[in-house]
Amino acid sequence: MGVKKRGYHHGDLRAALIDAAVQLIGEHGVKGFTLAEASRQLGVSVAAPYRHFADRDRLVAAVAVQACGIIGEAVGAAGGETPAERLAEAARAYVSAAAANRPLFVALVGVGLDKRRYPEVEEAARPVAQAFLEPARLITGAEEDAVHLTETVVAIAHGHAVLLMDASFGPGPRAAAPVAARAAHAVRAVVECLRSAGSLA
Repeated sequence: MGVKKRGYHHGDLRAALIDAAVQLIGEHGVKGFTLAEASRQLGVSVAAPYRHFADRDRLVAAVAVQACGIIGEAVGAAGGETPAERLAEAARAYVSAAAANRPLFVALVGVGLDKRRYPEVEEAARPVAQAFLEPARLITGAEEDAVHLTETVVAIAHGHAVLLMDASFGPGPRAAAPVAARAAHAVRAVVECLRSAGSLA
């Protein structure tokens, strides 16, 4: 099914372009997305997007910022009775949010944006890392150890999400919940292993 042609209202072309980009990336992937196609879907001239985005990558960066916001909100809202459970549930939430917002996540990871050129993406990603770092601090009791644990947990969550996008755990949306659960289980195992080794406070 093709992306439906849609207009925009109240002159908010920038927001409409981001929405169109999300739809097109979902259908064609990041590499198959062009500003010209976004313009066509919105019924505007091919020159119109350049009033808001200097090039295609600038629009993809705006989509990535939106992705960080949604994933960060999900991770930040993750519950758990203990810091270890909060960390595990944060990993589950990361994978679940990626699965529920596939085009956004694909834009975030699929184009290899240079954060030196797009610092807004790096800035938008900070709350995601912070949501993992807070329970990690409570678990480790030391900032350096907390950073290392956060990096490990983010790698687990992100890796599961990427493999889910690649259908490595099976096709279709049914794989999302089991994969999210696997990510949470892996985080619990890491924390338990560190505790057994006497590496945690």
